[in-house]
Amino acid sequence: MIELSSIPAIDQHAHNLVRPEVVAHTPYTAAFTEGYDPDILNYHVRHTFCYRRSIREIAALLNCEPQESAILAQRTQLTLEALTERCFQAANLQAIVLDDGFLPDTILPLQWHQQFLPVCRLLRLERLAETLIAQVDRFDVFLEWFRSELDPPPAGVVGFKSIVAYRTGLDVDFVPWELASDQFDQLKQSQLKQSDQPIRLSHKLLIDFLLVQALEIAARYQLPVQFHTGFGDPDLDLRLANPLHLRPLLEDPRFRQVPFVLLHAAYPFMQEVGYLAAVYPQVYVDFGLAIPFLSVAGMRQSVQQLFELSPATKVMYSSDAHFVPELYYLGAKWGREILAQVLTQAVADSDLTALEADSIACAILHGNAQRLYRLET
Repeated sequence: MIELSSIPAIDQHAHNLVRPEVVAHTPYTAAFTEGYDPDILNYHVRHTFCYRRSIREIAALLNCEPQESAILAQRTQLTLEALTERCFQAANLQAIVLDDGFLPDTILPLQWHQQFLPVCRLLRLERLAETLIAQVDRFDVFLEWFRSELDPPPAGVVGFKSIVAYRTGLDVDFVPWELASDQFDQLKQSQLKQSDQPIRLSHKLLIDFLLVQALEIAARYQLPVQFHTGFGDPDLDLRLANPLHLRPLLEDPRFRQVPFVLLHAAYPFMQEVGYLAAVYPQVYVDFGLAIPFLSVAGMRQSVQQLFELSPATKVMYSSDAHFVPELYYLGAKWGREILAQVLTQAVADSDLTALEADSIACAILHGNAQRLYRLET
């Protein structure tokens, strides 16, 4: 078996940890599922392979009994800083790239994470749009402001991130200015009726229009744009999260210089996303969330299917860690383990030599991300 534990990793897609008081009032099981229904959190998630395996591994890291209650007791004896330091060191991380648009009212700032290792930022497009829409009443003013926040990209931002898959799907249309303006006006009218509710951007024509605007700016700077693809929480229509829907954008010559980073192995569309990476030079993939949330067999199969077609120069490691630092550790542990299993089998199958497998492991764990995001680590 190839040994990868000593190779440092760049976690190219993760999220800020949340404040301790938020964790204290959230079931620990929430870290191991994309579901949020009380029946899932309070019962069913404890019967998944991911949960059972993860509890044993976290207990080993924290030197306690492999029970959720023992882990929680051990966590209370550690400061969040000490727990995070232990998880990051065990994960052997070189740098992390954070999307700070997830649960923005509950998270710790990027600066807090920088006490442990270098941190770069992903700018979540839909979150930016929601923040600005709440403050202006005219579409032309909003649009000028939106573009100015992206062009040039803010200091520390190494890529944009879109959750269009969650909101309206990856079947993105090219929308005229007038239709986008009409939807902006509709959104503002609904805001007036529900002034006590935060803005939630879920209008397809407006979302699609703004995404194309952002892609035009990303093309100018050759800036990577990450897309959620594949499975997620129940807010998502999985049928519309198939990355094949992105073909019109990938075929548009304006976006030939935009690296499209398709996240989560697009599970269960691994072969589809692998095909896109094989035929479109600007498409990259990662396997965070699928690792570590699937069974061991499922993780191995997912990565194997990515490699059926994907060039090794297009595949990157990430954890999609969020909520608690243990997920950074679990993602890295199983990211290396599954990658080692797949590459070892590739050598046995004569797809690779041992030397080639070692080189590919370094590229996937950090080299490809370092090059794509132009990181100095």
